[in-house]
Amino acid sequence: MSSFRRAFVACLALALAGCDITAHVGKEQEPRFAQPTGPAPRLALVLGSGGPRGFAHIGVLKALDDAGVKPDLIIGSSVGSMVGALYASGMSARDLERLAYEINVLEFFEFRLLRGGLATGGAIQNYVDTKVGGLAIEQLKVPFVAAATRMSDGKMALFNRGDTGLAVRASGASPGQFEPVRIGDDLYVDGDESSPVPIEAARRLGARVVIAVDVSAYVEDTPNSAPREWIAKDERRARQVAAEAKDADVMIHPNIGYYAGMTEPYRRQVIAIAERVAREKIPAIRAALARASPPPQTASMARMPSGEASR
Repeated sequence: MSSFRRAFVACLALALAGCDITAHVGKEQEPRFAQPTGPAPRLALVLGSGGPRGFAHIGVLKALDDAGVKPDLIIGSSVGSMVGALYASGMSARDLERLAYEINVLEFFEFRLLRGGLATGGAIQNYVDTKVGGLAIEQLKVPFVAAATRMSDGKMALFNRGDTGLAVRASGASPGQFEPVRIGDDLYVDGDESSPVPIEAARRLGARVVIAVDVSAYVEDTPNSAPREWIAKDERRARQVAAEAKDADVMIHPNIGYYAGMTEPYRRQVIAIAERVAREKIPAIRAALARASPPPQTASMARMPSGEASR
């Protein structure tokens, strides 16, 4: 047996045994929240949850880039945190589009799934950390916040410091698909559970203008064949988004269809639809920015309630 084949078989055996692919971080690198200092952000961009539907976020970012609209703060929930972290690292929307077409879903496959286990999300953590060049959240070019849900009380938790990939992994740990993510003494799951589109968090962090992107399905488009659990989740998510939508200056909710996928044609389709819808919103975005007064030099970001922001 060749050395390559022996190595491959060994790796496969370890994977099937459920080896831990997570990049471990030291205590000082664990994601956490620190009260921001300095002027409040003029414009916050909030990117919502949605799994593969999150490719649509890239279309929105393309429209914003072309219009010269640059956020001072990015907050992401679930897949929105993944797209948001990559964008905050300095990638352009077109850089992200190229990544979207290059992604191979096997990069994120874990062999434990063959035995009926839940994914760890370690591959996502590694992917994000690699793409951002190992930068911690506080080192990203644009201030970034990942929203997750703390299991102990079901409340939203925000991370704006520490390992970027681990924060994104926690933000997207969808129950039933991924194991909860341990950070410190707490376990965290998908930010979608507590706040699919964390608009209120952006306001509490002092944003004077909020652009929110909701990539979830339109409830009225739900087909009769949809599983009952999908319907319940969609209805729950719609209620939560509606409760926060009033605090957004501009809501972008492209209708990209009900069923999601990972094929390249699907990625291209949803990016194109979202880009078109976002371009139509540019006048409203410019108007909201014009209404926002210049930032007071002495103003600082509002404080998040400790029960929601800290871990």
